[in-house]
Amino acid sequence: MLRTPTGGAGHDTAAAEERSMSIGTVLVELRDEFPEVTISKIRFLEAEGLIEPQRTPSGYRKFAPRDVERLAQVLRMQRDHYLPLKVIREHLDALERGERPVLPAPGPQRDLADGVWEPGPAGPTAARIGRAELLAAAEIDEERLEEWESYGLIVPAPGGGYDTEMVTVARLVADLGRFGLEPRHLRAMRASADREAGLVEQVVAPLRRHRNPQTRAHAQATANELAELSVRLHAALVQSALRGRPH
Repeated sequence: MLRTPTGGAGHDTAAAEERSMSIGTVLVELRDEFPEVTISKIRFLEAEGLIEPQRTPSGYRKFAPRDVERLAQVLRMQRDHYLPLKVIREHLDALERGERPVLPAPGPQRDLADGVWEPGPAGPTAARIGRAELLAAAEIDEERLEEWESYGLIVPAPGGGYDTEMVTVARLVADLGRFGLEPRHLRAMRASADREAGLVEQVVAPLRRHRNPQTRAHAQATANELAELSVRLHAALVQSALRGRPH
């Protein structure tokens, strides 16, 4: 249990130093409630501005108890409500202003501002939608959907229906189409995504086959984290390539 410091400013400073934690200690603190959390996940949330631990002169992260509690709030909102990071940040900012925002009920959520469908965790129980629902959610017609399917951009889920990620894919394909990019131009992106998914699967396949149930459960969290990092790398490489071109 953390002790409340007494005395002057010197004692306060010493107590603050004593209570601060390294990223490894934070990981241990969180593992009971969040067995899937990793150091790279914590770093990712820091890079996204969800947490702001202090840094020592040598660059090491030092987490105060309030940082750990904020991190736990972020992880709970991701786990229990499947909220995108932007919505989580807005919720935490509202709490800091003294407001009492209401969280949505657990389940698949749609970020209407970005037109992005945020599904729950992937797996056999992940949300599925029918063809009519996909057409309505993506605001496209049957002819366009058939064309995108012929190019492999929209793919039905095994067993029928569509994973909710397909709504996001459909909206993005439509947005790119407004710039003159047709489905045939986007086949390379589909092929690249399949290759990246193959790399992720190589990493997590041993975890899925592990005898320990906790390790097997950790496989999907690892896959999700690798997917996030892959998307960020892809975006950075595209931006870098564009900056390198003559204007």
